[in-house]
Amino acid sequence: MIAICDDGHEINYDDEGQGIPVLFIHGFPLDHTLWSQQLDGLASRARCITPDLRGFGGSGRKGPFSMDQYADDLVCLLDHLGIQRAVVTGLSMGGYVALALWRRHPERVRALVLADTRATSDDEGALEKRREMLRAAHETGPKVVGERMQEGMVGRSTRDRSPEVVIEVRRIMDRAPMEGIVGAIEAMMARPDSTPDLPGIDVPTLIIVGEEDVITPVADARAMHAAIAGSRLEVIEGAGHASNMERPAAFNHLLGEFLAQLELA
Repeated sequence: MIAICDDGHEINYDDEGQGIPVLFIHGFPLDHTLWSQQLDGLASRARCITPDLRGFGGSGRKGPFSMDQYADDLVCLLDHLGIQRAVVTGLSMGGYVALALWRRHPERVRALVLADTRATSDDEGALEKRREMLRAAHETGPKVVGERMQEGMVGRSTRDRSPEVVIEVRRIMDRAPMEGIVGAIEAMMARPDSTPDLPGIDVPTLIIVGEEDVITPVADARAMHAAIAGSRLEVIEGAGHASNMERPAAFNHLLGEFLAQLELA
């Protein structure tokens, strides 16, 4: 399905299930199919909305690209769907977008789920890695990004025991278009530090991280948990950065419990 914003930007999305609205925000360099197993597992109890961010999947590829723009695009989608507040769920870069959405549009956030992400901005070492990835993408093509990120995207347990998950994650990364890759890398490089915003988060917040995540490790999740009053931290054993794909049953169980608590509140 397609939503069209006031600026003409087209947002491709899936919308399945009924119940409490959950807005799922994918990471880099992925698309909305990252959340396929969450739709399968949770659509019976929640309204699951999975958009493609600007530049990815079936959404429009023109800029501008920034965490704030991604967040505003998603509010456009919520408006299109007639949803006032949603459980905003972001993984990796999707977590950066979720925090931007909270900062810009807190009235649209019923609760937050921050999965395998961090609040801090890039340090100089991370910035240089992104600059190198940009150079490689321009010189070799967009698929080099998936090639370089493949090992870090999944945990060692998944690589050893579930090669089909490794293949699927790589397949999603390999179809990311150049416009989305370049725009997202530059947006991540320019994103602000969201750490000062964490103490002001006053909605229920669930933080999930794969025990084997080497991109945004458990320490990053613990730092967010310490800064967000009343937040809940869950570590999924045997999962890496793409914890929702590597251990979908565990991820869905945690999210399902969280949604049940929201419904009772």
